[in-house]
Amino acid sequence: MTGVTGERARRYRESGLWNDELVVTPIRRQFAEAAGRCAVVDGTRRIGYAELGDAVGVARDRLAGLGVRPGDRIAVALTNCAEYVVLVLAALELGAAPVLILPAFREHELDHVVAVTEPVLLAVDATGRRTEALTVARRLRERHAGLKNLLVRGGETTGDEVDLALLCEPGGETPSEWKPAAAPSDPAVFLLSGGTTGLPKAIARTHEGYGCMIRHAITVNAMTRDAVNLVVMPAEHGFVMNCPGILGALSVGATVVLSSPESPSGAFEIIERERVTHSTLVPSVALRWSAEAKRTSRDLSSLRVLLVGGSRLAPGTADELRTALGGTVQQCYGMSEGLLCYTRLDDPDEVIRDTQGRPLLPEDEIRVVAADGSDVEPGEEGELLTRGPYTVAGYYANPEATAEAFTPDGFYRTGDLVRVDPGGNLAILGRLRDVINRGGEKISAEELEAMVLRHPSIAQAAGVAMPHAVHGETVCLCVVPAAGAERPGLREVRKFLDGQGLARYKFPEHLVVLDALPLTGTGKVDKAALRRDVTGPPEPTMLSGARG
Repeated sequence: MTGVTGERARRYRESGLWNDELVVTPIRRQFAEAAGRCAVVDGTRRIGYAELGDAVGVARDRLAGLGVRPGDRIAVALTNCAEYVVLVLAALELGAAPVLILPAFREHELDHVVAVTEPVLLAVDATGRRTEALTVARRLRERHAGLKNLLVRGGETTGDEVDLALLCEPGGETPSEWKPAAAPSDPAVFLLSGGTTGLPKAIARTHEGYGCMIRHAITVNAMTRDAVNLVVMPAEHGFVMNCPGILGALSVGATVVLSSPESPSGAFEIIERERVTHSTLVPSVALRWSAEAKRTSRDLSSLRVLLVGGSRLAPGTADELRTALGGTVQQCYGMSEGLLCYTRLDDPDEVIRDTQGRPLLPEDEIRVVAADGSDVEPGEEGELLTRGPYTVAGYYANPEATAEAFTPDGFYRTGDLVRVDPGGNLAILGRLRDVINRGGEKISAEELEAMVLRHPSIAQAAGVAMPHAVHGETVCLCVVPAAGAERPGLREVRKFLDGQGLARYKFPEHLVVLDALPLTGTGKVDKAALRRDVTGPPEPTMLSGARG
């Protein structure tokens, strides 16, 4: 059981924080109430709410025809596109739970996610240069008996594989009448952890908790019917999908513009053309937008709210973003497991500049604890623990990870070092866990090290974070060669990891070769000493460093 139960669940229901609606219910209301408004923009394609409702209903019926039943999982590994939205909503209407997978995941990660969540369908994006994704998906289907079929976007289907574009195109069909097929306590979606302690963990977000979060995020973010929400980050990120994100925008009848521009100038062209009011960025992308805004001639005056999260925004950067882009910068801190913190749109400048805001709801409980688990004094730093109406009580099908990450009374150990100011605003100071945050993508040093040690020329390995002006951190890999082996180079290591099917954003950008790794007094690798040793090299290159 990963949902909240018992006395807390009763309290959330009685207070109205939880209700009987499913996540898709408020969106379905907009199919009628906002029928003439534009729901989704995907390039030159514009889909109204009435049309979206038909597409979702027909896709839901077709998924049922493929054998998908309420309670099943559908793995979704797509880039930002209209079919993504239709498929997720169709699954929700059917009572099946989408498993949201980053399109950057490769066979190593995908195989693990499929094994844990046991989806009956996998949707993959084979457009452009993404042909490897379809090849991998076919191998996964052969390997996992429960994976009955593939939904393919952009590639040629074979056998009984299904063309996703055709599945999501109503073609004049009339959908069947919708009848809710899930309970509020059932999983609505499966999010994936950042993999801070190894491979990603599955997080089942229930309709009652997930819906509660989306409803209140809509208010805090001032997402209204006249809003235009530009989605440039991968939609699988929780704060892009649900904070309030795509689902929140559609719940109020706003417009969602889907894109994956490779440059800020491409995003600015969309902002000017669509009169974008809201967008969600990680700090590294926000900084590139800020730099481009100083030389662009595009009209960005429609921007109201720029939500920035995924990694810590350096102090003072919020002021720079506001000056360059206009509108209000809203810092957001959260996690797939639950807790969301926001700076409020009317907060004083110093709160928006120097903190990551305060919890979304008064019912979000937080503790800041010392290493021994005792609560620190107000204003002192410590590890953040949290529980609340939309924070899960454990990981899906992973009791060992649940026991490690959650206290017996249901508090989630975030692994983040924080300080809380007198106004209840959190300043994120760093991490306790061994994780590298590259532009908002969390990379487990443990996972990388385990894979690198498969290389025949490497005897020991340790991954640490290298400070970076744009990405915040990049991966520095420190290795000790095997006895008698040649010293490995960075290109060789990256090529090896590529062959292992590791997501490329996890590849090291620095390599340090040592005679031995430093150890603590207890015999563990001294990561703090390694970080001190590698801090300060020039910007990342593709060259191998050597030390020892």
